[in-house]
Amino acid sequence: MSTDKKDEVNDTDERIIVAPGEVVAKGPQFLPGEGTKREGNEIIALRFGLLEKQDKLVRVIPLSGTYIPRAGNTVIGEVIDITINGWIIDIESPYLAFLPIVECFKFVRGDLSEVLDVSTVIVAKVKSVKTRSVELTMKERGLKPLEGGMIIKINPTRVPRVIGRAGSMVKVIKEQTGCNIIVGQNGIIWLRGASVEDELLAKEAIELIAEKPFTEGLTEKIKEFLIEKKKSRKTEK
Repeated sequence: MSTDKKDEVNDTDERIIVAPGEVVAKGPQFLPGEGTKREGNEIIALRFGLLEKQDKLVRVIPLSGTYIPRAGNTVIGEVIDITINGWIIDIESPYLAFLPIVECFKFVRGDLSEVLDVSTVIVAKVKSVKTRSVELTMKERGLKPLEGGMIIKINPTRVPRVIGRAGSMVKVIKEQTGCNIIVGQNGIIWLRGASVEDELLAKEAIELIAEKPFTEGLTEKIKEFLIEKKKSRKTEK
């Protein structure tokens, strides 16, 4: 069993791919996160994926897979049906989600479709997950219906890379494009800019990140890409 990965766990932009059974960290100071477990004094990878460390928490992000809802996740979804006591939401998961009236972002009286109609896109938070049952809430700041803009879908496993460490990557895209961007942990991203050109530029950057998430120094490369694209756009005008 290889143990060299334990010395490579760091907070840099370097991408490290690990396989099940590899020792990814060693020492009591590290805590096992998603995709890992502790064996004695070592943290072991449980799956093939991307090694990531946040402070002392070590986890392995799968390289591919379907979104599995977890309580506390921020998700973007579409209203696909309305019941007598709430809304059924498609969150691109194996199971549909449910938003009860009592968890709506505003007081509801009368026709539910006047608040959230079928085909409305919303940003919500996963409140609870039970067997084949996902309940959402919109009773927190920033949770709301999303109007206009553009929707992008990426592999959910790429979401941490699009967000970046402490939000560094998405911050760069926002600053360089002027777009408002909301990243759902289910792989759905909503963005809205001052123009379609700005939205398409942000979309191109996000797709580049999703295609090449393991590139070293990716945040800086994306920033350079956006700057060059904006220069080219001005020249063409």
